[in-house]
Parts: sequence; structure tokens; C-alpha cells
Amino acid sequence: MTSGRLSDTTLRSLPEQVAIPSYDRDSVAPGIVHLGVGAFHRAHQAVYVDDCLAAGETDWGIVGVSLRSADTRDALAPQDGFYTLAIRSSGGEQLRVVGSILSMLVAPEDPGAVLAVLTNPRTRIVTLTITEKAYLRAAGGGLDAAHPDIVHDLANPHAPKTAHGFLSEALARRRAAGAPPFTVLCCDNLPANGATLHRLLVEFAALRDAASGHGDLARHIADEVAFPSSMVDRIVPATTDADRARITGELGIEDAWPVMTEPFCQWVIEDDFPTGRPAWEKFGATMVGDVEPFEDMKLRLLNGSHSAIAYLGLLSGHATVDRAFADPAIRQFVDRLWAEAIPTLPEDAGLDTSAYTAELAERFSNTALAHRTAQIANDGSQKLPQRIVASAVERLESGALPAHLMLVVAAWIAACEARGRSLPESHFTDPLDAPLAALFGRNLPTEETVAAVFDLAGFAKDHDERRTLIEFVATHLVHLRQGGPALALAALGIQSDTP
Repeated sequence: MTSGRLSDTTLRSLPEQVAIPSYDRDSVAPGIVHLGVGAFHRAHQAVYVDDCLAAGETDWGIVGVSLRSADTRDALAPQDGFYTLAIRSSGGEQLRVVGSILSMLVAPEDPGAVLAVLTNPRTRIVTLTITEKAYLRAAGGGLDAAHPDIVHDLANPHAPKTAHGFLSEALARRRAAGAPPFTVLCCDNLPANGATLHRLLVEFAALRDAASGHGDLARHIADEVAFPSSMVDRIVPATTDADRARITGELGIEDAWPVMTEPFCQWVIEDDFPTGRPAWEKFGATMVGDVEPFEDMKLRLLNGSHSAIAYLGLLSGHATVDRAFADPAIRQFVDRLWAEAIPTLPEDAGLDTSAYTAELAERFSNTALAHRTAQIANDGSQKLPQRIVASAVERLESGALPAHLMLVVAAWIAACEARGRSLPESHFTDPLDAPLAALFGRNLPTEETVAAVFDLAGFAKDHDERRTLIEFVATHLVHLRQGGPALALAALGIQSDTP
């Protein structure tokens, strides 16, 4: 039986084994605004900030902003922003209540309130986890200036919808008020994420300057605003109703939206914060001058293999990562995938790829997480360029072949085709779902289909080796269509009964 809801008034009634914030929240001031308050942020950056608050750095509370849905706000507002973090491993579970999110706003309900908190001088850092697709990039990597939300924000700068619109308007207001710009810290899986967001925001601001016929906001953002890159890593499965019920039972009070995660947590950050930052490094973050080598290792070894496990797992009937990774054929494939990707990483950056992949194997084998392959499969067209295609191009340029890397792209195409057939209709989603469905409906020859997919997704755009990559993918796709993953893997010399 439960008694009430997790909140400030019920916090101290929790069982002793549940860790709770040790600091006085009334003494905490908001200094960070986070755009995109999803499960990942609550299992990652919010935890680092929670540790800093407990250490007495009380200027860094978080104001969370949802750019789309009110779901997280509606779950956490009655709980005074508190939620439970369940750290799960095959050996057990630890529960911790996190209190670093002081308040939450929903941008579509009140964009003015979001702009007000972004403009407040005490806001010194804006962090983002809005997913790759929310950066609204065109196939070539630049800003999609024709996107309806970009068009809207250029016409309505005081009531924006996008991260670009909110950031540029807030920076313009701060400049007009004589307040220093905040630091923009991107935490999404984009290549050179800080530099990428910087470039996109400058492009947006230039369009805005042109639309208004005056101003030099683009130059101000280009020259005066810090955009450090970062690399984040923690596996965070989607919370299920069973998770909610179990956590509520453990607490003895209701938590409407707990977050599940693994023990491992990593955050590598370029140290460029002109107006200050929390001492994240005291709690495990790595502050560096250049995040790129760490980012590439994570994107190509963790994220790349995650995508492989997701698509091959879905096509093989495996619902979770641990079950897919326990499949001997998929397990051997991942080892070979790593063997292809590792030579594309810099040799002089001090990366220990052997230790890293051993750690990944342990994480993927975590039976307690139940990380759904369908969750990882979302947005493949946005993820595969940096996770898979970049490595494949570099291998070809060095005279090596990317056969295993290209099977991942073929498996994504096959999994997209399988929805509504062997997979549920909306088992996972992609920004290109509509044009992909139209393409698949044309029943073109396999190589033409693959070439058209490359065009839609912008894979290896204008690269000399593009045709070679298409041929690899087409060969794999034929095997997947004819005999599923077993045949495709067998063509690579991997048998499903591999010990």
C-alpha cells in the first residue's frame, strides 16, 4: 500500500536504503536551463548537478524546459521536481532521489516564460538533449531553412518553437540588456556537437538578421558565445508501467516517472565556460581541451554497435539488447564491427579501445536494464551517418573494406521495410518515414532502392566512394530479404550456431 506522492513533504518518510538529497533546496538558485528534459537528462546531467548541489555549489539548480510535450512536467510538478533514479545491474538495484530540477516549463504553453528564464542574468549555462532530429539539419548538414518550424520562428521571434529560435532570441535580449551571453552546452549525439550547434545557430541568426533588415546577431553569436562540445554516455531504457509499479512499491509512495539506468556514467566536456560552471569534474566528469577523440570512440564503438544490435536484434526477434547480444551470431558480428571501426580512431589520443570494448560487452550483457531494441532503432537516418557511414568512408579511403559496417545500414533499411509485416507498424520511427514508405512502395530493384535511400538520408553525399557503399548495402539487403540476419551473417562467415 502506498501513502501519497513523492514530494518535498514525503521525502523523509522514504526507506533508509533510498538515498535522498542532503541539501536545502530553498537555498538553491537556478543557474542552468536545460532544453529537452527527457529520461537521459534526468539520469545523466541532472545527477552530476545534484552531486554539485550536495557539495555546496548552490548556484546551479536546473530549470527544465520541454520543447514539445507536457508529460514530464505533468509527472514531476506534483512531486516538486523530485524523481527516483534506479541504478540497475545484473547484481541488484540502488535507488536515489534526485532534486536538482527546481522547476519545469513547457515551451508551447508559454514561450514567453521560457524566454524570460533564458534571459535572466543568473542563467549562465544552457544545456540541451533534444535528440538529433530536433536540430533541423538538411541532408547536407546545414540548417533546414525550409522547415516549417524554422520558417515560423523567423516570422515570430518572440514566440519561437525551436531550440534555435529560443536561443537566438534570448541571446539577442541579453545583449540588448547588457547581460553576458550564457554558455551553450550541447549534450546530444552529434559530431562535434558544440561546433555543429554553433554553426546552425549562426545560420539561423543570419536568416533572422536578413529577415529584419538590420542587426548583427549572427556575428555576435559567432564571436561572443561559447559552445563547448561534450560527449555523454549512459544507457537509459524507457520507463515501463512495471518499473513505475515496482519503484512505487519500494518507496512506499508513488513516483509517477522514475528513471532506469546502468551503473556506468561518462561525461567528457571541453572546458570553455566564460561565466563559470559547476565543478563537475569532482563527480566523475572529464574536462578536456578537445572532446573529439572521445566522441568518435563513443559514436563508432558504443553507438554504432548499439544500432547494429538494435536492427539485427529486431530482425531476429530479440526485444532487448541483452537478449540480442547473447545471440552468438550477433555477438560475433559486434566483435567484427568493432574490428572495422577501431582503425578509424586516432592512434595518438590515448584511447584504450580494448578496455572500452570489454566494458561495452559487460554493459550490453546487463540483464537488469531490459533496454528495448525498438527504442534504440528510432531515428536511424539521423544517427547512422556519424555512427556507421563515417567509419565506412574512412575505411575505404585507407584501402580497407567496410563489409560489416555496411550490414548495419542494410539492417536499418530491412527493419524499416519490416514494419507492418514481421514487425508492428509503428515499432520505431524515423523522420524519413513518409518518403521511405513511398520509396518502398515502388518496388524498385534492390540497388536502386538503396541508392534512393542514400539520397533521402544524405549518406556519403558527394563522396567518391558512395557507389561502393551502395553496392555493399545492396548485397547485404538481398541476403536480409531472402533469409534474414542468419543468411546475411552467414555470407560474412558468421554462423548462427557459433559457440
